[in-house]
Amino acid sequence: MIEPALIDRVLFRVPQIEAMLSDPATAADQNRFRKLIKEHSHLKRVAAKAEHYRTLLRRIEENTAMLAESDDPELAELAQAELDESEAALPEAEKALHMNLLPPDPDDARNAIMEIRAGTGGDEAAIFAGDLYRMYTRYAEGQGWKTDIVEANPSDLGGFKEIIFTVTGDGVYGIMRYECGTHRVQRVPQTETQGRIHTSAATVAVFPEVEEEDDFDIPPEDIRVDIFRSSGPGGQSVNTTDSAVRLTHIPTGVIVQCQDEKSQHRNREKALMVLKARLLDHKLREEAEKQGAARRLQIGSGDRSERIRTYNFPQNRLTDHRINLTIYSLDRIVEGLLDDVVGPLREHAVEARMKAELGG
Repeated sequence: MIEPALIDRVLFRVPQIEAMLSDPATAADQNRFRKLIKEHSHLKRVAAKAEHYRTLLRRIEENTAMLAESDDPELAELAQAELDESEAALPEAEKALHMNLLPPDPDDARNAIMEIRAGTGGDEAAIFAGDLYRMYTRYAEGQGWKTDIVEANPSDLGGFKEIIFTVTGDGVYGIMRYECGTHRVQRVPQTETQGRIHTSAATVAVFPEVEEEDDFDIPPEDIRVDIFRSSGPGGQSVNTTDSAVRLTHIPTGVIVQCQDEKSQHRNREKALMVLKARLLDHKLREEAEKQGAARRLQIGSGDRSERIRTYNFPQNRLTDHRINLTIYSLDRIVEGLLDDVVGPLREHAVEARMKAELGG
């Protein structure tokens, strides 16, 4: 049972936030205003979950007392039915309230930068990388998110050797962060003439986008800038100006390049955005390591070398190896209907964090 004092301690801040939001001085500071709006929205969700939980507890108490005191068989039958219904609903309501009592991870609200690279499997791996990109962009479209290609290196037979793109929307990183790792595919490739099933792979990395209020500046002397001539998409529409940009972060050796835009200035902006995201991701991982394994919010390591998922087309099966999830509707999933995958992943991650932070 959740202690009422814990609920009251969390919800005590609601009137404080509402008072601050009504203050004109708060509206003048847009960064503070946005943070308060997010916190208020979170606490209102907590309040709704708490009210449902308390209602169930009250019904259980009332109907238990009624059963003990009533001599009317018909009334007792109604009380028992409502008692059974409330007791059955209580564990899920308690779990939902526990999850919402956790302070939200501020990084979950960020936009994301995703990077997909063909791994083992040659041309088939590049085709699979393209399939993953299509799956993610369709899922993003269904969520009302916006995607934008930063850099793409197409393969001759379709798909991509590498593609980097941004995903912009509400709570993107909190959902997509669990896609990090190696994705393996088992199917008959387009290039296979004898009908044999091949295994190929592609890696996915997801970085949190740096926001304006982060004050995440990189000293100019830490970046080497190289300008070169764009090869154009897929070797076509060759750009005759030196508009492609390569940025090298000297202290870490991280390299980012962009040639997708015709403007050198725009390519530099995009490359710097990706560079900052990678460095922020590195910083967050270091902080998580210092805080210990219990504070790691990712499922698994989040490393691209970790095999996280298998897409078996002959059996129409998807398996996520981190949470032992198997779904026999791969045809729907690759069309961007990812809710049956991302939902259990997020729930598993929140439950792990709940156990660590609330002792649940």
